Amino acid sequence: MAAYGLYSHIESNKRRSVALLVGLFATVYLMVYAGALTAEALSYNASLNFLLHKAWLDLLAAAPYATAGTIAWIAIAYYFHQSMIDAVTGAGDVTRAEQPRLYNLLENLCISRGIPMPKLKVMDSDALNAFASGMNEKQYAVTVTTGLLARLDDAEMEAVLGHELTHIRNGDVRLMVIAVVIAGAISFFAELFFRLWFYSGTGFRRRAIVIAIALIAVAWLLSLLIRFALSRSREFLADAGSVELTKNPDAMISALRKIEGRGELQGATSAVMEMCVDNPREGFADLFSTHPSVESRVKALVETAGGHDPGPLALPPPDESVPADALPGEMQAGPWGSAGDQSSPPAGPWGPTPPPAAPDRPFLPDRPPIDPSGPWGKPGG
Repeated sequence: MAAYGLYSHIESNKRRSVALLVGLFATVYLMVYAGALTAEALSYNASLNFLLHKAWLDLLAAAPYATAGTIAWIAIAYYFHQSMIDAVTGAGDVTRAEQPRLYNLLENLCISRGIPMPKLKVMDSDALNAFASGMNEKQYAVTVTTGLLARLDDAEMEAVLGHELTHIRNGDVRLMVIAVVIAGAISFFAELFFRLWFYSGTGFRRRAIVIAIALIAVAWLLSLLIRFALSRSREFLADAGSVELTKNPDAMISALRKIEGRGELQGATSAVMEMCVDNPREGFADLFSTHPSVESRVKALVETAGGHDPGPLALPPPDESVPADALPGEMQAGPWGSAGDQSSPPAGPWGPTPPPAAPDRPFLPDRPPIDPSGPWGKPGG
């Protein structure tokens, strides 16, 4: 069914995400079957048809345990994934007193749409990036880097926060965590299998083991592609959701242009990078790229939201950047001359403004305010 409008696209995307997660569970069963086929090949010197049938029976017997194990793996991630992410990134909770600007921007966005406010975390990094995490309202958190705080103005920061709130509103964060966890389990068992195969040195039927290896390779590849598709298909919606929250497409475009190519989080795992606003880690031919390019995202905002693209932005080095408390346009000329230029006072409507009096001489008028002689002569004359 075709989707029209933001909200119908969100619903359509949720249905596709559920289907993708079902596919991830299917890859788990595929891994189990490949493992059963390997075990039967090691146990029996029989025909290929016999080994395939025996492995199928083993799969049916092991399916409940595989399902329970996968659910247990997800449960562990449900309760401890945020602690693991914080341990990897070094991010910590912040309060309004510690980050009043950031806290107020996020709180205002949440109040305007009646959204429960997620936890706010800051990561000490020069990279320009942010991400949302969590599985439910009590766990949701938005993490931003100190580099992003230093380089983005209030409107741009609000747009990024709106992007992350949209991921939370759409359920993207929860689905991404589940997908990453399941894909991680598949990758773990695939690597375990290959290590056992290469180091076992045990002889078995070549054709059966080749099939098992092929199945495991397909499962591993599908887990990667599904995980990347979950992330890639959601960024356009998150950008559009940010514009819907802030009513400012130009701020979202400007933020993307500043973040472009500057979001690499040193030491972060690929799973963390996949949750970020932008993931600069690219794969070949865009097949293994977790995010659409900034160029395509900006183009979508220009075409659908009426934004204006300034093109790639060059940022000054951190030591030359404008101070955070500087006002926008502080160094530009205003209607009465350049800001901060006190050498030539501007002219007023009745002529030039007199220069300030010397500091060692009090200001006195040229004549007394009252003529002592009065209109009828000197007093008492």
